[in-house]
Amino acid sequence: MDKEIQEKVNLWLSADYDQETRDAVAKLQKGDPKELSDAFYRDLEFGTGGLRGIMGVGTNRMNKYTVGSATQGLANYLIQCFKGKELKVVISYDSRLHSREFAQISAEVLSANGIYVYLFEDLRPTPELSFAVRYLKCNAGIMITASHNPKEYNGYKVYWQDGGQLVPPHDKNVIAEVNKITSVKQIQWEAKKDHIEIIGEKVDNAYLELVHGLTLHPEAIKKAKKLKIVYTPLHGTGITMVPKALNMFGFKNVVLVDEQSVPDGNFPTVKSPNPEEKSALELALKKADEVNADLILATDPDADRVGIAVRNAEGKMQLFNGNQTGSLLFHYMLSQLQETKKLNGKQFAVKTIVTTDLIRRVALDYNVECFDVLTGFKYIAEAILKNEGKKQFVVGGEESYGYLVGDFVRDKDSVSACCMIAEMAAYYMTTKSPNHQLLTDALHDLHCQYGLFKEALLSITEKGQEGVAKIQQMMDKFRSNPPKTLGGQPVVMMKDYKASRSYDFVNDSNELIDLPTSNVLQFFTADNSKVTVRPSGTEPKIKFYFGVVEPVDKKKDYDQVSKLLDDRIEVLKKDILA
Repeated sequence: MDKEIQEKVNLWLSADYDQETRDAVAKLQKGDPKELSDAFYRDLEFGTGGLRGIMGVGTNRMNKYTVGSATQGLANYLIQCFKGKELKVVISYDSRLHSREFAQISAEVLSANGIYVYLFEDLRPTPELSFAVRYLKCNAGIMITASHNPKEYNGYKVYWQDGGQLVPPHDKNVIAEVNKITSVKQIQWEAKKDHIEIIGEKVDNAYLELVHGLTLHPEAIKKAKKLKIVYTPLHGTGITMVPKALNMFGFKNVVLVDEQSVPDGNFPTVKSPNPEEKSALELALKKADEVNADLILATDPDADRVGIAVRNAEGKMQLFNGNQTGSLLFHYMLSQLQETKKLNGKQFAVKTIVTTDLIRRVALDYNVECFDVLTGFKYIAEAILKNEGKKQFVVGGEESYGYLVGDFVRDKDSVSACCMIAEMAAYYMTTKSPNHQLLTDALHDLHCQYGLFKEALLSITEKGQEGVAKIQQMMDKFRSNPPKTLGGQPVVMMKDYKASRSYDFVNDSNELIDLPTSNVLQFFTADNSKVTVRPSGTEPKIKFYFGVVEPVDKKKDYDQVSKLLDDRIEVLKKDILA
């Protein structure tokens, strides 16, 4: 075994670590050498979004010691950053295994450093944590969650005083402090119990009141009494807030998927608790057919993402992807604000660079500025903060099923998104006289007006130490030898977000990209197709995003154009992997 790995293993077998941990390391030693190596070959990286990894013993795992180190580093930075001031941090957690334990450890370490902690009494969604940071006037927040990752994972997300996740310079500064924690002896473990306050209902009510205040058409909800909704929290935190919020909006015909309404970190009814995957919605789809529902809403374990399915003209439940739902939601918000004469040219919307460009076309049509930011909702939060007091944020979103309406939360919020999607369905059901309109019809109309945009995602998983190296090799190859053609079309532009340069191959020129650096590449072809390549920041994956577009003038041409675009995406997939 590598000498450095063996030294780490020996350290974790020392008296600096508790007996349970030492026993687990000893057991690992007797097992698969590759598993032992993977647990110790590196330190679990505290990235710009915090920690995320497989739970277990070892420096490359989520456990009490890696969580304690991260919290001590954060405490040190907060003390430096807010010298002489009383410090406050709020902590929440999801339904994953050990989430409550990691939240308690975080609270104890912070309190031991003299920081006052608000700890939620029970699991709560990520968006409520983001809200609570601002509501309780905290310096930071911690959310214990691995979002939609498989059950073996957990994570640790850090929020700054604006309620958004860490962005420059704080992300790198916190990372630097965490990296200085080289021994568990540097961690202050002895909690000050008078520095930990348990919170719950008061914050819940304040949050729900603001969610309810987002409604644009309460009269449409009253008319849409027949609208039936199936909701599943996928064993996660959504059960604490989404049913209450829908009820406050006036949606009384909500059917829960009972088997998935009990929080459970083992996620026993799904392979992966990810609403992006059809398999996660199988029980909801079955329930929807049993009760003849019009709409399915499904949230991930920490309730920041939402997946939907709607009943179409053929009477079947049709899944929408994140781009489709986002496009409809953006259009609904902007069109209704215009209808009520609330648009004055000072509003703005935000999307990520891998999210459908249909959203940009919609925003421009309503004279609403639309900002493109890097992948990650923290950059949407940063755009809100930069424009605070100058412009009004309306809506933001990303293709991975995350949306935000209003600015009292600074992360994606499935609680408010569920309510606004349901209201949107009610509006189309009741106001498109004489015949009510389905959300599938509304999406068709959107495409006929602005162009049929289609997107696809291809993810390749490369696990372990070898996988990390392989993914980096792929990125290096694309960067040093970019494709000349894709889908039979010449590549006319490449954007390299790591180099912060956009290269125009037609005019042999380049210009600066005014965004933070990121290991992302985009290729644009002559027919307006787009391929984005980026390693995942939270999973051992490299992701390929494909976007294509064609005009479609008549609904009768829709299927033909749709098939053309599907074929084009398949060719792009083959070309980029060739």
